Amino acid sequence: MLKAATKSYERITLHPDNTRYELVEPARVVPDQMFELFYREIVEELRHNLTQDAEFPVPVYPFVYDWRQPLEVIRDQLAAFIEEVVGRTSLLRHYHDDAPGYTTANGKVSLVAHSMGGLIVAGYAERHGLQRIEKVATLASPFRGSIEAIAKTSLGTGGFSFGSGGSREREAARVTPALYHLLPSYDRAILPVKRDIFLPANWQSGILDTLASFIDRYGLDPGDAATQATALLTKLLDQAWAQRTAMEDLRLEDPKRWLCIVGVGADTRLDVKITSDAGGKPFFTLGEPTDEWTAKKPSTDTGDNTVPYFGARCAFVPAEQIVCVSPGDFGFLEFGDKLTSQLGFHSAIPNMNLAQRLVTSHLLGRPQGKLGGHPSPEIDAKDWDPPIPIPKP
Repeated sequence: MLKAATKSYERITLHPDNTRYELVEPARVVPDQMFELFYREIVEELRHNLTQDAEFPVPVYPFVYDWRQPLEVIRDQLAAFIEEVVGRTSLLRHYHDDAPGYTTANGKVSLVAHSMGGLIVAGYAERHGLQRIEKVATLASPFRGSIEAIAKTSLGTGGFSFGSGGSREREAARVTPALYHLLPSYDRAILPVKRDIFLPANWQSGILDTLASFIDRYGLDPGDAATQATALLTKLLDQAWAQRTAMEDLRLEDPKRWLCIVGVGADTRLDVKITSDAGGKPFFTLGEPTDEWTAKKPSTDTGDNTVPYFGARCAFVPAEQIVCVSPGDFGFLEFGDKLTSQLGFHSAIPNMNLAQRLVTSHLLGRPQGKLGGHPSPEIDAKDWDPPIPIPKP
């Protein structure tokens, strides 16, 4: 969500009558450029490290998408992109000549995804299966959500962007469908547990007020703005819940085809408390960031400063196969403190040499360089069984 760093909120805010398009015209945000600060290095490293012979390069195609849109929209765009990649790759002579031959009929791709990208890949797998997919690697993906999505929509600030919480940023966030896809659904994310964050009745009135104001100012229907605001919020939440439940139903025939890297060891908000204000309406109190994980004494009360450990857990990859990485795993020459302070650990993970080696090793099916990482804090270290051989701690 790097666009938020430009403060061009009038260009990224979506229209309340149709959240596929921008609020103010003329404006059109096109997903034509990858966030180089986050991903240029890992793309270049994959191109270099996956190519074992310079005469037979392995192509790496970045998939750039409009992060504001509902995930089912992006999922279908990914499906079309995968078919394009297969078509392009089948035209490379060394792929075509390699027995049994890489064709548009039998060609497969491997996918590497960070953060929300992992949800898009999971949505693709649930809808289209893995017939076209060889292997998957996801890094720090909030499969079960993050408290930062609530922070972003309620306060305008949070771990999914660089913003400071200004009113323009807060308003833009509240009409961004994808942020609702990142709401937390793991146990005890919402306190008390009887509160369901996917129900409009449990949201602060400020969110509905903002939506009503947008509809009153820009909407096409002269009807009651408050009623339309409730309908819009319901639609956004229903879309998010449908995608979340579909992802929970995803099962993999071979889970070891999926490398799930989870960040731990950074202060992270784990919960939000919903109480009532003086008028009896919901009021959010965000939990303070905390981290109780250490390599010697692992704990599930941790995260990557944006996604809690349980927010990064998913139903389709067993805990025994998860690989955790921490800020302490940055190499001596990686300037880890500088990266994590500038980007936050969540955003810095794709730039870790360790994470890049883990991904490359997984895709090639054999260790590349010195590997490391940590077992899931849910399991005993002796039961750790990651998709690639990693020395046990």
